[in-house]
Amino acid sequence: MAKASKSEKAVKPNVFMRIGLFIKQIIDELRKVVTPTAKELFFWSLAVFIFVLLLMALVTGMDFGLSKLTLWMFG
Repeated sequence: MAKASKSEKAVKPNVFMRIGLFIKQIIDELRKVVTPTAKELFFWSLAVFIFVLLLMALVTGMDFGLSKLTLWMFG
């Protein structure tokens, strides 16, 4: 394998240029993000709310059922 001479080394940009490039790349990626419309956001929030209510109902039902089962088993 041949050794690279000192003149052929890749020159890294300085720290400020790296930070600038990083911020530019972040802004470019954030431009790709699609913001939901108000209608989409409402229905997504509604779906999450219904899901949380169903889980709360499930946990409440299990709590009630297990408490009745425990009382029946141990008097």
